[in-house]
Parts: sequence; structure tokens; C-alpha cells
Amino acid sequence: MNLLHRTDATEAVEWLLDSQEPAIRYLTRRDVLGERVEPDEAELLAGLKVRALLSGQEPSGGFGGHPYKKWTGAHWRLVSLVELGVPAGESRALAAAETVLAWLTGKGHVRGVKVIDGLVRRCASQEGNALAVCSRLGLAQDPRVELLARSLVDWQWPDGGWNCDLRASGRRSSFNESLAPAWGLHEYATATGAEWAAEAAQRTAELFLSHRVFRSRATGEIINARWLALCYPPYWHYGVLQALVVLGRLGRLGDERAGEALDLLHERRRPDGRWEPGARWWRPPGSATHPEVVDWGRRGPNEPITLNALRVLWQAGRLEV
Repeated sequence: MNLLHRTDATEAVEWLLDSQEPAIRYLTRRDVLGERVEPDEAELLAGLKVRALLSGQEPSGGFGGHPYKKWTGAHWRLVSLVELGVPAGESRALAAAETVLAWLTGKGHVRGVKVIDGLVRRCASQEGNALAVCSRLGLAQDPRVELLARSLVDWQWPDGGWNCDLRASGRRSSFNESLAPAWGLHEYATATGAEWAAEAAQRTAELFLSHRVFRSRATGEIINARWLALCYPPYWHYGVLQALVVLGRLGRLGDERAGEALDLLHERRRPDGRWEPGARWWRPPGSATHPEVVDWGRRGPNEPITLNALRVLWQAGRLEV
């Protein structure tokens, strides 16, 4: 088992603690150093990335166009905001969440859910990310949020995941569509104590672990080489790093079947002890297609990726700091 010792992690931790983004500094102290520290909410909201993600909001609560517009719609901004620690009850975030809930629980959207051969074919990452966001923002008691959670459980396939492919045989879920629902159901269970949601999330964790996070059960081969590339934000894409983040939130990193993925993460460290992106789904702000609201870092050492890597290794007992 690879173990990252205190001195090997020091430079990366100090780099994160020197970040210009208050959220990165706070989350490093909480999730990597294990400090019992309360966030300075005003400071977090003053961060450059947080301010950018909240900029341009319209009176309706949205940011122009559909909430799912890549990657500037309210749906995507909210995922990034809650991952940066935006506090529950923040008025602008709540207004944006209203537009997402109106979309996902609206009659037109619900009518579009398809059932083929007894299985719901649904891009469940949409409901999953929204459920996680709303649960983090303090909306878990909203009946519409409960509807998202119960819908995900009702739509869950026998193997523990979800799939939107209308042609899928029904034997196998989509990992891309299953990761966010596992996170969302976990956050909802944490906020409400709903055991049925926690159990559903654990079924999905078992699906990932049964594949050792990225391998075929039948052949042992890597299912998709792109899953091994580190990226941030993941949006709806499955990958080893985000899978480990979610498994960590579900308390499953101690499972020996996560070991190879943790080893891979350890091996992806740069010589300076930090991590860099190996893939990206976004384009810089201002790009003609699929622009991001902020620049998450396209080359070189990456703060969110390094933070996620260190927090995962710490949760797995592989980091001494």
C-alpha cells in the first residue's frame, strides 16, 4: 500500500493553504489537516471564484438560458458553489436552486421520463447533482427535493446504478449517470436521516467497488482509459478521482477494492507533490462553445484536483500530515 508521509505532503498542503481562494484554504484545513474549524462565510463568499460563479444572476434566479446550459447554467454553477463551501441558506444560491427545481420537477420534464423493458432510462446525473446541491443548501425538507430523492430510488437499476441509454440491454448501468446520484442520495440522507436514501447510495458504491472502481469484472481490463485522467470539475463525467471522492463521502475508502484506484492516484503525483489535470471538459471563460464561468486551471498544478487527491488519501488512511 502506498503511503504519503508527512514531509512528502507538506509542500502541497502549504501551497493549498496559500491559495487566493478562501474556500481552498478552509477545505484544506478541514478535510486534509482534520482541523475542527468553522468557515468564515463572509470570507468564502468574497472568494474570486465564488463571486464569479454568482455573477450575472438575473432577477429570476437564473443566469440566462436553460439551467442546464453547459457550463454556465445555474445547475453547473451550483455544483461548483457547494463544493466551494457556499453556506446553506445563501440567498443567491437558493434563488438559483429554485430554477433548477422548477426544471427537474416540472410537468414537462417528468413526462419525458421513459420506461423501456421495465427500466427507467434517465440521465440521473441531473437529479443527482441537484439533490446534492439542494441538500447542502438546506432545502432537504422541500417536497420537491424529496421527490428528486424518491425518484432516483424508484429509477435505480438492479445493479445499483442508472442509465439513460434507450438501447441498453438492462444488464449494466452507466457509470457516468450513476456517480452523481450516489452523491446526491448520500447528501440527502445526511441532511434528513433517510435510511432508504443511504441504502440506495450504498448500492451504487457497491457497483463501483465490484469493478474495483475502473475495471471490468469479466476481464479485469480497464473499462475506459479516460476514467484514469484527473479532471475538475467532473460535471457528469465518471472518473477515478471523483469516484474516490464520492466513495470517501460514503465511508467506503477502507474497502480493499478501492486500493488500486488509490494507488493510481498516488502514482499520479507530480515531483513537487501536487496533481495536475489530465483531461478537461470545459473551455476558458469567453469561449464560443462550452465556456466556463471561471478558470479552474488547464495546465500545471491544480488546486481543486490536489485538494481532492489529498482529502481522499487522508480519508483512506494513506496520508500523514
